[in-house]
Amino acid sequence: MLDIPFWKRLLILGLVAVGLLYAAPNLFYNRVEQHNDAIAAAERNGFESPEEAQARAGWPGILPSGLVNLGLDLRGGAHLLGEVHVQDVYKARMDGIWPELRDALVAQRDVVGAVRRVQAEDGQLAVEIGNADQMAKAVEIARGLATPVTSLTGAGQSDIAVSAQGNRLIVQLSDAERAATDDRTVQQSLEIIRRRIDEVGTREPTIARQGKDRILIQVPGIGSAEELKQLIGTTAKLTFNPVVSRTADANARPGPGNVLLPSMDEPGVFYVIEDSPVVSGEDLTNAQPSFDQNGQPAVDFRFGPSGAKRFGAYTSANIGQPFAIVLDNHVISAPVIRQAITTGSGQISGSMDVDASTRLAVLLRAGALPAKMSFLEERTIGPELGQDSIDAGRLSSVIATAAVVAYMVASYGLFGVFASVAVIINVILILAVMSMMGATLTLPGIAGIVLTVGTAVDANVIIYERVREELRAGKRIVKAIDDGFGEAMSAIIDANVTSFIAAMVMFFLGSGPVKGFAVTLTIGLVTSVFTAIYLTRLMILFWLEWRKPKQLVL
Repeated sequence: MLDIPFWKRLLILGLVAVGLLYAAPNLFYNRVEQHNDAIAAAERNGFESPEEAQARAGWPGILPSGLVNLGLDLRGGAHLLGEVHVQDVYKARMDGIWPELRDALVAQRDVVGAVRRVQAEDGQLAVEIGNADQMAKAVEIARGLATPVTSLTGAGQSDIAVSAQGNRLIVQLSDAERAATDDRTVQQSLEIIRRRIDEVGTREPTIARQGKDRILIQVPGIGSAEELKQLIGTTAKLTFNPVVSRTADANARPGPGNVLLPSMDEPGVFYVIEDSPVVSGEDLTNAQPSFDQNGQPAVDFRFGPSGAKRFGAYTSANIGQPFAIVLDNHVISAPVIRQAITTGSGQISGSMDVDASTRLAVLLRAGALPAKMSFLEERTIGPELGQDSIDAGRLSSVIATAAVVAYMVASYGLFGVFASVAVIINVILILAVMSMMGATLTLPGIAGIVLTVGTAVDANVIIYERVREELRAGKRIVKAIDDGFGEAMSAIIDANVTSFIAAMVMFFLGSGPVKGFAVTLTIGLVTSVFTAIYLTRLMILFWLEWRKPKQLVL
């Protein structure tokens, strides 16, 4: 019979209440956004606790603070499509190899003769030797400088390819290393751009790789594409500084010539470091995730010649002392110097997993964009246009909801009112789920909500028509309603499952507007089944228990 256990009634009403609670912050969008930005800023700079920032923002911490993030087309902002010039990295790698190769060849000058670097094609290193008949020896020396490729696809292969043309030795990156370098360069560019944009407190930027060497950048709320380009072009500051002390006091006085900086990975921990760095990120040529002698995740790094000399002198004189790796005024690591590092290469190890070592390697390389970036697309969307889109979306949603409510009430009377209440709560639940997920609402997403409003009552129509048939067959009210819900269930589930599959395909294979539409459609399909079947049934049950009708005209 048409009955719902007490615990299930509480569960249904509880889900609705939670939905209302999580959707409510969107009614105070600007205030909650200021609250969230204050908390994020406090976590970034480390000099103000999140609790203090929360009190300053004025939004009760006990209440949810998740918002439906507005996409670029609704909030306005900047859109860029950048192309990374990975060839710049090939040249830099050859420039870095040359001093080492020169020294190795000069050590065998009595065999190979005079050594001279000559002009070469882009991405190549060309060296002429005096004794052309000893080219095999020169090739052997050059190949001795090779290291294994670090990528999974090129594992076991050499990172350089060495060939000879007469008395000219040609060195270039191998195909496997070029592929690995391309991937590292684009990923490094992504990380640097994300750090640059996050630092100014923007909300929900879209920074994604497109194709082999392109990056899509969409930042809502920023003034113009030119402003975004300037922001991306800002160079990150990476330094290696002596550590004076470690403290938990955010107000500690560092003393003259020192500076107090927060730890990136240890909340509440601060380091007093010397203001003058030993070496800077400009001296760092590479950093890669690796494993130490105990098989634990670590990070290998390498300095250029001048940086290696200064770093070697410092580590020789400070064995057993910590030194800080500082990125954008945050200490990302403070390892202890175990031995003198005079080769220009070193290793950072400690309590980190593979993901942490990979992140640290990326951060160490994130002192500046690794290669030049040119912008193929630039667009600026003004906030007025975004507001017009919001107003149009809001108006279309209101009109669609009003039309659906009017039709349902005209067709099914009181039961149409129940269905209309379910539709309104369905929209609220969509916003609640998006707020909890931190999903982004776009103009196509609003179209998905409008479509959900129009189709959310389909299940109710199927149920009510089945109930009408049962009433015409002479069944009593409670029995007719119970059978109507039961017999319509399979058709409702089948219809929504097929739509759900289509929405998921759009979400995973689509991009941009298609994905924005799929997000709200997917969430709307799930919430509409809940409201149409369970919430509507509960409202009808409450009405039956209250009025106990003898007849029903539907």
